[in-house]
Amino acid sequence: MFGYVLTRMIRGRRQLNQMHTRLDSVQAESRRWRERYQSTIRGLSEAIQEQFEAWQLSKAEAEIALLLLKGLSLKEIAAVRTTGERTVREQARAIYRKAGLTGRSELSAFFLEDLLLPDPEAMIDRE
Repeated sequence: MFGYVLTRMIRGRRQLNQMHTRLDSVQAESRRWRERYQSTIRGLSEAIQEQFEAWQLSKAEAEIALLLLKGLSLKEIAAVRTTGERTVREQARAIYRKAGLTGRSELSAFFLEDLLLPDPEAMIDRE
């Protein structure tokens, strides 16, 4: 019995070490990506903030809109902002109304749709 438990512990430890190694690798890759595209990221962040201003979002609404774009749930946003989930839900509705959008997916698509289109020149080269 002891041998079985010890074997399981050793395997678990190896798996944990592999997961740590993978996490370190992913974090390093993420860091390199952010460094490489820092000016693009900064420009996109500024463009998003400008659009929030054009929609006349309050400071709280702009913060919530950004967290929605980052993929946080309403419950997670409420926890981050130390407010009620119902309040966040109402603020999200106000964001969508001011932006003329129907919900979270349209909010994301508003900013990401053109970024994710294939390069038109690359499409021509394939033909």
